[in-house]
Amino acid sequence: MNSFLINSKSLDCLKSKFIFLCMFMMLSLYISCSAIASTAQFTQQQANEILYHIHTYYVDDVPLSQYHKSNLTDVFEQLDPYSKYLNASELESLFSAANGRYTGIGIEVEEIDNRIVILGTLPGSPAEQAGIEGGDKLVAINSEDVSKRDIAHVSKLLKEAALKTIYITVERAKSELTLALRREEINVESVFSQLLTNQNAYISLQSFNNHSYHDVARHINKLISNNGGPLSGLVIDLRDNPGGTLSSAVAISDLFLQAGTIVTTKGRFYDANQKFIAQHGDVLNGAPIVVLINEQSASAAEILAGALQDNQRAIVVGSKSYGKGSVQSLIPIGDGTTALKLTTAKYFTPSGRSIDGVGIKPNILLAEQGLSHLNKRAIMAGELSSNMANLALLDKHLVDAKSYYKEKIK
Repeated sequence: MNSFLINSKSLDCLKSKFIFLCMFMMLSLYISCSAIASTAQFTQQQANEILYHIHTYYVDDVPLSQYHKSNLTDVFEQLDPYSKYLNASELESLFSAANGRYTGIGIEVEEIDNRIVILGTLPGSPAEQAGIEGGDKLVAINSEDVSKRDIAHVSKLLKEAALKTIYITVERAKSELTLALRREEINVESVFSQLLTNQNAYISLQSFNNHSYHDVARHINKLISNNGGPLSGLVIDLRDNPGGTLSSAVAISDLFLQAGTIVTTKGRFYDANQKFIAQHGDVLNGAPIVVLINEQSASAAEILAGALQDNQRAIVVGSKSYGKGSVQSLIPIGDGTTALKLTTAKYFTPSGRSIDGVGIKPNILLAEQGLSHLNKRAIMAGELSSNMANLALLDKHLVDAKSYYKEKIK
């Protein structure tokens, strides 16, 4: 279908400390999907470093004596799918994503009925400027047929094109159209908002990057200003949010909590064990919150949903989330231009739940079909302003949230 405490410093800072992260698990083409890097390029020193770090910091105790350092592929196969070696390009991509940037064409895609369908384009992106539209189906990239290929393969083709002109053929209304565009560095806006009816508001988080906390705070202030006073309720849409930085998930959670635990991490070494506590102050002054999730809400999105749910600050509506409850660390290798991304801890919600492989269970369970009329793009574009029935459902959930927690407090 992604969390680190990174503060956009140079890669050299990796050489002196660990940087905690919850891995980005993208179902779009924002980040390339790559397999475990070939181990042929490792020097003996690098191999020794990698084996040492796995032995010392991996979340589970893995017996490494049976593996030979000349073949690290066997070692990585014993680890979880989130642990891998990052070459310089992959490491730079990870830093870019954490800072709300990535190099690409700006399309969001999903596999539907064995076809790669474009859900939409990022504002101002090469894809938008070239005329690619939501609903287009990918047919070919530079004349190579991709109609039966998966997202990982398409991502690989786009990345290999570097900054050269890319010819993308799409199927639209039963006809094919070929468009020319180039990959560019794109600044990704992760937060969108909209005033609803009855002084309620809606915020959508696309991902959690180093700017998301400030963006959420800015959007809430703008909503309050446009509303002419405090909000009566807030809908936080985390559907299809693949995660991002742990720091932003903690900070955003803290915006809405007066007190209590936000998340706890546990691992085998000292610094992997941390508890994040909310500071006094609720930006909404107790106004009810509804959090929308689905099967693609993962990682940092699950931290936010779990923190608000367990602290009885919000009701969660939708379907069970992805269930990615592990924490990764970036550990520098060699001169610090490459790194080992290693699972070093599991995280637990305030009530002590591990959601790894389980997910967040909503208070109100709705199948995706039940949420389909609450179209994220339509809400963000304000297209639901005339559809009172749809907005009334959001209002109803906010009323449910208010009454639900009144009962809990009794």
